[in-house]
Amino acid sequence: MSSSSVAPPAKPPMRDALVAAAFRLFLERGYEQTTVDDIVSLAGVGRRSFFRYFPSKEDVVFPDHEGCLADMTAFLAAGDPECEPVWRVCDAARLVLRMYAENPTFSVQRYRLTKQVPGLRAYELSVVWRYERALAEYLRGRYAGRPDGTLRADVVAAAVVAAHNNALRSWLRSDGRIDADETVGHALGYVQAAFGTPAAGPAAATAPAALFGGPAEHPDDVVVLVSRRDAPLWRVVQEIETAFGRA
Repeated sequence: MSSSSVAPPAKPPMRDALVAAAFRLFLERGYEQTTVDDIVSLAGVGRRSFFRYFPSKEDVVFPDHEGCLADMTAFLAAGDPECEPVWRVCDAARLVLRMYAENPTFSVQRYRLTKQVPGLRAYELSVVWRYERALAEYLRGRYAGRPDGTLRADVVAAAVVAAHNNALRSWLRSDGRIDADETVGHALGYVQAAFGTPAAGPAAATAPAALFGGPAEHPDDVVVLVSRRDAPLWRVVQEIETAFGRA
């Protein structure tokens, strides 16, 4: 076969090529020292092509969040009106985890870069706030009509984001070596135990045992907790841990 008949290797999509070029330069030169002109030069495209995909240099660091936010919003909207709302928003948060876990190397690189650049940390906080707002808006609809509906929606949304991000950072600090699903699932379990309906979700029957230390030694045992109505949540959790032998 002559060399003229061999097809050239397919180029990656332009958007992916820009992201790859940007991170290569960020790692080699540093974020602040890299310009948009440097990125498009390495990617072999023009400035107009860059801004067609990314409004700013910061956006190229977070190329997948817009799509993930849209997926989360659609996921929440498609939920059965009878589904337990806390479990639903926890499942929605797992979509963000899946996005990070699909490309661990890139996610770890971005985490390290974001830690080094204050402007990127501020940008990331704005992204996190948009996720939280999407969760809160869904929950406000589900809790509409309750006297504390808006407050509950905002508190649960904030708790989901806090639990998810705590576990996600642990996974990123491990360079993606620990089990992401298990780590995030454990963290979200606290939110489900605190705010969700116990009968909801496939793992509800074993949730307390899984949350506070794995399967119970005596699965037929029943633990009844009596607590003051105004007891703080941390005290209730502490009493449950004691009941399961984790004090």
